[in-house]
Amino acid sequence: MAAIERVLMHLLVGLLVLLSLIPGARSATLPTDNVDVLYHRYDGGGMVIDGPSVLVRKSAGSQVSLTGQYYVDSVSAASVDVLATASEYTEERTEYTAGVDYLHDSAIMSLGYTNSEENDYEANTVYFSIVQEFFGGLSTLKMGYAQGWDTVREVGNDTFEEEAKRRNYQLGLSQVITRNSLLGLDFEAITDEGFLENPYRQNRYLDPTDPTNYLYQPERYPETRTSIAVAARALYYLPYRASIRGEYRYFNDSWGIDAHTVELAYVHPLTPRWTLEGRVRYYTQDQADFYSDLFAYESSQNYLARDKELSSFSDITFGTGATYEWRQPDIPGIDRLQFSLLVDYIDFQYDNFRDVTASGDYLPGQEPLYEFDALVTRASLILEY
Repeated sequence: MAAIERVLMHLLVGLLVLLSLIPGARSATLPTDNVDVLYHRYDGGGMVIDGPSVLVRKSAGSQVSLTGQYYVDSVSAASVDVLATASEYTEERTEYTAGVDYLHDSAIMSLGYTNSEENDYEANTVYFSIVQEFFGGLSTLKMGYAQGWDTVREVGNDTFEEEAKRRNYQLGLSQVITRNSLLGLDFEAITDEGFLENPYRQNRYLDPTDPTNYLYQPERYPETRTSIAVAARALYYLPYRASIRGEYRYFNDSWGIDAHTVELAYVHPLTPRWTLEGRVRYYTQDQADFYSDLFAYESSQNYLARDKELSSFSDITFGTGATYEWRQPDIPGIDRLQFSLLVDYIDFQYDNFRDVTASGDYLPGQEPLYEFDALVTRASLILEY
């Protein structure tokens, strides 16, 4: 893993040197001063997650922009894996982010820090990115690096405390092809190290004294994980102010997971102020090498997992939404107002994760395969000033 990190870091440094040799053909612009208020809600599979988010961006002169964000997740969990080994619980996660953008000619450099806390988990992340326009603004290159350090605890066990470290490398290129079309490529690599499992989650194995029963033991994950993702997207503007977007993403990690995502979206203007959009997204993945819904016996291998997110599954998303935009509203100090309401319906189908909470007299490993649907709602208000 260290060798991979060195290669990625050398690549980012080399690209930074290359960018410094390319003259910018025009100046980039900082993001507009705005206030973005969002409410999000996820309801599915026994999980309800909701809360507000407030983001404020304010320029400090012509070259500097400051950002602050407050984000809350309130969780009520009665999912299938929770009910199988524990009881329903509630918790709240609070996240704070502070960032600064610096504009220099045709480049924008960003630096930020995020802290996220809940009763048994704390995550800290520092990130840096640079976005460079060149060739008359027809090409845009983005590079990013983030480093995180997490502290994992366990409710009811004051002696338990573990650490995890994460590094994230990003590289993206977007290119204007014609007056109406845009292509983009993105690459991301993540290295994780430390305690990577959930201290509460357990896997099951056959009871050696009773083949009609099963027992539980704690999960055990490898202490390292390397992931890569490559995405390609295309955007085409239609003559009547509409647009169509397509995207494909491939993911692979050192735990044996291969995943594919395909998405198609369409945006249609109804009036100068109202816009409708719709999208469909399909995701599929293979299982991790050390995953099993039911192990043959206790500690049958070095690493054991029964997390359904590491199983083989697929999901399909149907999304729709409406946006109202009002430029130069009759509100003092406000240049633009935008309100959006987006709703996604997601259907999850698991290939080798079984619902042990299903009613009925089932032998171990013969329970119904798990499936559920979820509804995701986001309502946002953006004020530019």
